[in-house]
Amino acid sequence: MTLLDHKKLAVIHIVKRELNLDDQEYRDLLEQAAGVRSARELDEDGFRRLMRSFARSRHYQVNQGGLTLRQKLFIDHLVAELGWDHKHLRNFLNKYYKRFTVDALSRKEASKVIVALQHILSSNPPKA
Repeated sequence: MTLLDHKKLAVIHIVKRELNLDDQEYRDLLEQAAGVRSARELDEDGFRRLMRSFARSRHYQVNQGGLTLRQKLFIDHLVAELGWDHKHLRNFLNKYYKRFTVDALSRKEASKVIVALQHILSSNPPKA
């Protein structure tokens, strides 16, 4: 078993601090996600399982509908790739999803928005 390097251990502790987890919550999460009580005991697979667990946690949900931070950031990225401004995005969301902001989307709606934006991007690549 190969243990993690210091950079990955630092990432784990940064995320712990960002999520504002106390030691007991943190150790419980480590045990649930990777079967260990200390980050020093993690191998690469355990690290990946822990990171996925962090990403799915309630702390990374933007709203009650389950929209995740990752979805929100990806939508922002796609909108930037398309060259859309805030007004264009607002009109798009209102027309097809009856929402005015990305933050108002549910997790399921955000997934549909991502697919739609990817389709638009693939059929109309931005001009260089």
